[in-house]
Amino acid sequence: MRDILVDHARAHCTAKRGVGKQHIALDEVVEVAEGHSTELLTIHEALDQLSRVDSRKGRVVEMRFFGGMSVEETAEALGISPETVTRDWRVARMWLLRYIDGSRSDGGLATG
Repeated sequence: MRDILVDHARAHCTAKRGVGKQHIALDEVVEVAEGHSTELLTIHEALDQLSRVDSRKGRVVEMRFFGGMSVEETAEALGISPETVTRDWRVARMWLLRYIDGSRSDGGLATG
């Protein structure tokens, strides 16, 4: 799901520069992604960085945010406890917000 959203966001941004749009058959995905192309690309970049720092937290975000999975479904898929998923989800969201805020203000990676 993440790849579909990111591919669509890239195509949408490219279309703004005069190149033809890429069509994706998943109407719901297109509707969600259409107005948020730049934000999706920023989230994609931030999530890639998080996954390099902590791959499990990256997977938790992918499953919860892009996959729409519940805490319990994510825990079962990763073979960890729901409490660990909740903790990883909370820490990952804070990390991503710091990264995104830092990259927008000074172009740097906010890791602290």
